[in-house]
Amino acid sequence: MVRKRRTELPGGGESSGSQEGSGGRGGGAQHPHAQQQPQQQQGVGYQGGGGRGWGPQSQYGGRGGYGGRSGGGAQRGGMTSQQGYGGPPEYHQGRGTQQQPRGGPLPQRRGGRGVGPAASGPSRPPVPELHQATQALHQAGVTTQPMPYGKPAEMHAEASSSSRLPEQSHSEVTQQFQQLSVQQEGPSSQEIQPVAPSSKSMRFPLRPGKGSTGTRCIVKANHFFAELPDKDLHQYDVSITPEVTARVVNRAVMEQLVKLYRESHLGKRLPAYDGRKSLYTAGPLPFISKEFKISLIDDDDGSGGARREREFKVVIKLAARADLHHLGLFLQGRQADAPQEALQVLDIVLRELPTSRYCPVGRSFYSPYLGRRRPLGEGLESWRGFYQSIRPTQMGLSLNIDMSSTAFIEPLPVIDFVTQLLNRDVSSRPLSDADRVKIKKALRGVKVEVTHRGNMRRKYRISGLTSQATRELTFPVDQRGTMKSVVEYFQETYGFVIQHTQWPCLQVGNPQRPNYLPMEVCKIVEGQRYSKRLNERQITALLKVTCQRPQERESDILKTVHHNAYANDPYAEEFGIKISEELASVEARILPAPWLKYHDTGREKDCLPQVGQWNMMNKKMVNGGTVNNWICINFSRNVQDNIAHNFCSALADMCNTSGMAFNPAPILPPLSARPDQVERVLKARFHDAMTKLQPRSKELDLLIVILPDNNGSLYGDLKRICETDLGIVSQCCLTKHVYKMNRQYLANVALKINVKVGGRNTVLVDALSRRIPLVSDRPTIIFGADVTHPHPGEDSSPSIAAVVASQDWPEVTKYAGLVCAQAHRQELIQDLFKTWQDPVRGTVSGGMIKELLISFRRATGQKPQRIIFYRDGVSEGQFYQVLLFELDAIRMACAALEPNYQPPVTFVVVQKRHHTRLFANNHNDRHAVDKSGNILPGTVVDSKICHPTEFDFYLCSHAGIQGTSRPAHYHVLWDENKFTADGLQSLTNNLCYTYARCTRSVSIVPPAYYAHLAAFRARFYMEPETSDSGSMTSGVAAGRGGIGIGAGPRSTRVPGANAVVRPLPALKENVKRVMFYC
Repeated sequence: MVRKRRTELPGGGESSGSQEGSGGRGGGAQHPHAQQQPQQQQGVGYQGGGGRGWGPQSQYGGRGGYGGRSGGGAQRGGMTSQQGYGGPPEYHQGRGTQQQPRGGPLPQRRGGRGVGPAASGPSRPPVPELHQATQALHQAGVTTQPMPYGKPAEMHAEASSSSRLPEQSHSEVTQQFQQLSVQQEGPSSQEIQPVAPSSKSMRFPLRPGKGSTGTRCIVKANHFFAELPDKDLHQYDVSITPEVTARVVNRAVMEQLVKLYRESHLGKRLPAYDGRKSLYTAGPLPFISKEFKISLIDDDDGSGGARREREFKVVIKLAARADLHHLGLFLQGRQADAPQEALQVLDIVLRELPTSRYCPVGRSFYSPYLGRRRPLGEGLESWRGFYQSIRPTQMGLSLNIDMSSTAFIEPLPVIDFVTQLLNRDVSSRPLSDADRVKIKKALRGVKVEVTHRGNMRRKYRISGLTSQATRELTFPVDQRGTMKSVVEYFQETYGFVIQHTQWPCLQVGNPQRPNYLPMEVCKIVEGQRYSKRLNERQITALLKVTCQRPQERESDILKTVHHNAYANDPYAEEFGIKISEELASVEARILPAPWLKYHDTGREKDCLPQVGQWNMMNKKMVNGGTVNNWICINFSRNVQDNIAHNFCSALADMCNTSGMAFNPAPILPPLSARPDQVERVLKARFHDAMTKLQPRSKELDLLIVILPDNNGSLYGDLKRICETDLGIVSQCCLTKHVYKMNRQYLANVALKINVKVGGRNTVLVDALSRRIPLVSDRPTIIFGADVTHPHPGEDSSPSIAAVVASQDWPEVTKYAGLVCAQAHRQELIQDLFKTWQDPVRGTVSGGMIKELLISFRRATGQKPQRIIFYRDGVSEGQFYQVLLFELDAIRMACAALEPNYQPPVTFVVVQKRHHTRLFANNHNDRHAVDKSGNILPGTVVDSKICHPTEFDFYLCSHAGIQGTSRPAHYHVLWDENKFTADGLQSLTNNLCYTYARCTRSVSIVPPAYYAHLAAFRARFYMEPETSDSGSMTSGVAAGRGGIGIGAGPRSTRVPGANAVVRPLPALKENVKRVMFYC
């Protein structure tokens, strides 16, 4: 059976229970995961990347924000072309200030994707290579060299042919560097010699010292100090024949081998085994290579018959010595690269005992005895467990332990399981086709045991359902082909009378020669993890189980460590690993909240947030947008016309009170319509509105939509039609909120409407007074990027990449976004930079970075002279590939705009999917915790539990609401701007207070958050039915179950991972200009 990828919850794999709220985010009236924006793909895409782009923006001041709603801005459809494709004239040589080239040559991408000469210009000089900005820490004995530019040759393939990234070692990546051939494109194609790479050229920036800003305090972390053993580790290759794919069988074979031969042949050593090909020992075995014969006898199935005996040949052969000395040097900061092999050995050693006791899933272990089982509905239950991983940190080796829960299939009789799955009494009416599909999907691959043979409990794996009812099934009983019915056979052979003869049978075993088992004689075997996608109710139930207050979670983690009793673990003892039983005490600092600027006409002109939150009372938006012309469509049959009218009036009032210029009267009265007519109604009403507006050269500014509470694909359909077809921004409101008309809700919706029509809600006071280090001194663009992948089980849907970039400076508050579909589960963003052949203009370049740089230039009148790039959703094993590929693309996009244009770049990875949790040192100290019992917003940690030498930090920027807050982990992979620790930590924390959708600081930096919202919006364009779904793989607001993938003409599912990915529908230009995804 092929196991589908596991369903992952917001907690990152297993549910963690932390739910970050956001007053306004919840109040935003639309589906929890928001929205997004596709960009055009393929040859002719990226209108903004060529002559067309976004209009210049009026300078900072009163109303009429972005796009100049109050005049002066570009009209719908973007500006007319200023010039040829290469972007505005200011980006060409001879205009503006040019940066001096730094360093040596920059190798270019192979295969025609190089930068090439500027359109119709002369061939340009080589692009400068940029040296890694790292301080050299000579006292620690670490030397660094510049990193040569380029990326592994294998990555040049188009998005369509790429698949999930394998994790690569430093040496493999270095080899790929050495294989790069570097060529200058264009008329002068002479060779450029790359700088000879070495393993040290791969260094990420070193920590530029520790931060000192903020109020010092102590927090506890769920890291437990692990003493580095002083043992001579050996690795042996294991080959077992006949080869078995199941780790559980491999482990049984090796367990038997150790039991039989530990004393006599293994030198009394207790080896640790990874379940596959590697065995590790603390010291050498008394041989270089040896063959063993092992017999395994199957478990007693209660039949009383002879049990099956299987023979295995096991060869154990010395492979290598794992060096702990280098791990020690790395932990002391005296060696650059983490010795992954040594870490892996220690991890395997500490996993040996729990693997034999519990059910292992990824890096976690589950058991029905580690906490109460809870029903999740539809035949599933939650099991409690713990996550365990060994990590190198500044304090030395650390064992990271966290609590987790995941879904298992309840060990029910199959009849009971099906009753729960269908949620009705199944004997009352026959199964429909939809019922059969649901049952088949849920049971395929599940292991069952038979119950009709007394103590004999033979186990089978379900391969499918029969198409006929049990009463119609017959099978041959002898060579002559004599047929017997299943019903007769069970009656005669076992004296068992089948009750549910109208039901299908389960097909078990080999699909070519299936065995039939009536459902009522089968029971589901305990301990099978449910790896498919959970629905909305199941996710809610699982979150309820995992949602623990910090004090309770800390207590459970400590209990788990005591229960695991590492001091008595024979494997830990054998290898000399000692684990502390105390949580690590870590120095932290609480960064101050930033002052926020509001409009001078409000009673409060600025505001200092308290404990991560504030409100809009007595304040007006710093730049209120204008809504002159709007309409309302009501798709909820429970909302009468007068209620819709009153709600719209109240919302218009709130927008005006908050500082917008919002016309209280719609241009047409509210219209009620049926959800199944969404496309026809939207287009007809839009046409009616435009008929009224066009003679006066006016545009429709906003569509307000009232939706039923459960609206299926309606939300996604509506956003797709509005944003990619009609070119209007919309605000959706659910029926329950329309009836309540709560003022807090209306205020939150007003915040969303304002940024959708080009306004700004608030701005950092320090941004206006030009006091933000490395942002305020010269034009700076801040990017956010994320890739969301399809749900487990959707084997061919594309992944969606989104990139947003700030469009105002010095405020850095407004972000435009672009998106693209790319190959299934591809993590590298393929469309950051691309070139293609145009029949008229020849080689043309474009891509998301180039288009966003041009739109920044158009909006601010200035070129970015500094780039800060926050990248979400990258795991540690992919740091090198993502940095190489994406930084290269940023470089080429800059060079394609103007020769020698290479603004310095800082590239920061943002991670929420980790298991580090921070707790107050004293839970009873009212000054050390927020209302939810969590650490205070602004808490930053950059010592002890962080990387031994690199520039990373944990920042909890938000106040908790329920559960235990998860700090975001920021890891700097490239830094030419030479940020100090305080500089980057304060900038990141301050930006978290500028998120447009609520008056709370959020848990990850807003550009990364917006990229996530943008990628989510694009999934609606592609798969409108999944409007209530969430990213299970790389996101922060993720984790809501959905209904499935869209079919029909818009479906982008294609057979085979290498098939061409269908591009997303293009966004309309006027939508692209604003934060429509909010």
